[in-house]
Amino acid sequence: MNDRQEKIGKMVRALSAEYIARETNSTNLITVTHTEVSPDAKYGKIFITVLPEKDEEAVIEFLKRKRKDLHQYLKKNMRTRPIPFVDILIDAGEKHRQRIDELSVGL
Repeated sequence: MNDRQEKIGKMVRALSAEYIARETNSTNLITVTHTEVSPDAKYGKIFITVLPEKDEEAVIEFLKRKRKDLHQYLKKNMRTRPIPFVDILIDAGEKHRQRIDELSVGL
């Protein structure tokens, strides 16, 4: 990843975390773990974790419905162009890391 992609990714991560915190209810803990941005910065992926895990599907559905609003929020608050169109995904890597931690503690 080049410096521009990294800079845009950090901005998208921070702004999407603000947006998600503002738009969701307080019954779930939603954390933006990381972002990926395409080399041309037109597309991006936002990876999240959700607690409790049983609510992951509902949270993803809600956030996918709000993608247009999130894009408008990014457009309003980012000075770079283009503004990436984002997809929102559960961070499976983070879930695997947490499971490994659980298993290693039990040894």
